[in-house]
Amino acid sequence: MWQDWRNYMKTKRYFPMFIDMEDKKVVVVGGGAIATRRVRTLVEFTHNIYVIAPRITEDLDLMAVKGLIHIEKRPVMRRDFQMAFMVIAATDNGRLNDDIARICREEGIYVNVSTDKSKCDFYFPGIIKRDELVIGINASGVNHAKARQVRMELEEFFDKNYPEKKQGGFGK
Repeated sequence: MWQDWRNYMKTKRYFPMFIDMEDKKVVVVGGGAIATRRVRTLVEFTHNIYVIAPRITEDLDLMAVKGLIHIEKRPVMRRDFQMAFMVIAATDNGRLNDDIARICREEGIYVNVSTDKSKCDFYFPGIIKRDELVIGINASGVNHAKARQVRMELEEFFDKNYPEKKQGGFGK
C-alpha cells in the first residue's frame, strides 16, 4: 500500500490551507516586480507587511503612503525576521535568497523563495476574490500557465454569474 501511495505522489502536492493572516507579520525582502505582485496579493489579507529593500517600485511606495505596508529602504538583516510568520525572498540575488531560506528554516518561519521553487515551503496560489468568497488555485509549482488559465476561466465565470460588490482595496 505504501509503495502505491509513493507512486501516486510522483508530483509533490501542496495542501490548500486558509489562514487568518490579519495580524501575522509578513516580511518581503526585495522591492521589484515580483515583490510588488506578492505584496498586492498579501495586502488583501494582512495589514502587517514589512518590505525591506534598498529600492522599491512606485506601487510599493504608493501602498506605503496609503498606510497599507511598512517600508524599510535598506539591506535586510537577520533581526528583521523576528516574530515573522512568513517571509518572501524576492530579490535578484540568488545567494541572498538562499541565505534567507536557510535562516527561515533555522527559525521555523515559512518561506517562499521567488528564484527557486525547491526552497519554498509554500507557493502563492492564483487568487480569485468575490465578496466573501476566496478561491486559491495551484498547480504544485509545476505548471504556472495551467493554473493561470484556470484562474482566468474561473474569473470570467464569476464575473458573468456573480458580479462582485465593489469594496475598497489597493488596485481595484
